[in-house]
Amino acid sequence: MTDLTAFAHGLPKAELHLHLEGTLEPDLKFALAERNGIELAEKTVDEVKATYDFTDLTSFLAVYYPAMRVLVTADDFHDLAWAYLQKAAAQGVVHVEMFFDPQAHTGRGVPFADVIGGYRRAVVRAERELGISAELIMCFLRDYSAEFAFATLMEALPYKQWILGIGLDSDERGNPPEKFAEVFARARAEGFLLTMHCDIDQPGSIDNIRTVLDEIQVDRIDHGTNIVEDPALVALAIERGLGFTTCPVSNSFVTEQMKADEIVGLLRQGAKVTLNSDDPAYFGAYVGDTYIALAEQAELTETDLVQFAINSFEASWLTPARRAAYLAAVADYAARHGVAMPAA
Repeated sequence: MTDLTAFAHGLPKAELHLHLEGTLEPDLKFALAERNGIELAEKTVDEVKATYDFTDLTSFLAVYYPAMRVLVTADDFHDLAWAYLQKAAAQGVVHVEMFFDPQAHTGRGVPFADVIGGYRRAVVRAERELGISAELIMCFLRDYSAEFAFATLMEALPYKQWILGIGLDSDERGNPPEKFAEVFARARAEGFLLTMHCDIDQPGSIDNIRTVLDEIQVDRIDHGTNIVEDPALVALAIERGLGFTTCPVSNSFVTEQMKADEIVGLLRQGAKVTLNSDDPAYFGAYVGDTYIALAEQAELTETDLVQFAINSFEASWLTPARRAAYLAAVADYAARHGVAMPAA
């Protein structure tokens, strides 16, 4: 009998839905505030955590964005990413594709070069010191204008070799994917891979998912479990081999439950659903913890967790050779623990 917690944490996995700004733990927040001479309203970790009273996406964002003001210098961004990468390594992450929100920083006067420069240093350091393969995905904030997104894309082009893909996040209400169609078309022309958040249970969720699939033609969908409302779209996503970066623990904070039935249902149909931590400093679970939480909620087996790990690499934007090496590592790990591989 395997220890599920130890198995889940040690299982080699990729994380594909992780907001770097959402890894700002209270202790680091205090340290950066002191470094930068910023006065915080909260004086203790408990006081910070007391503000984490989220009932929906909007209430979460109302806490999330103000916390970022402690991020000022390139060193701050490096330290934020490095702290996350160390935690990820301890929970079995061997490859990660990390979101970052430059507009949340440039909009308050932080140079773009400092944001990406700090993050890039952590990416390089992680490979050297932790053996983690890490990439950056630049997200646009959908509650800002498409013109601001386009300007940010232009600002990012000199750093193209450091950015794997382009995403879209923040408040989806009144900000449908077509608002950014031209920006994403230009991003694709520049050679970026594309993904978009289709958050759970938003007004018009299924219409937004349909637009993302049919018009934007993304390479992956973040969240996206409302696709179960349209079986034809599910079939299309499976046919395309499209990955879904689901986040069950964060789901439980902004809605009544994890969406476990939807996530597992998609898994059983053969969709490439993956498990991710989203904003772990706020939701209290890194990716290994997330595997365990869903396993306990949905009574999953170790073989099911292996399937999620396989999906995490198959939905990633790794090269075929690197993906194959990681998949071999998953198979080896399962064999060493006496766990059956999923049926092909």
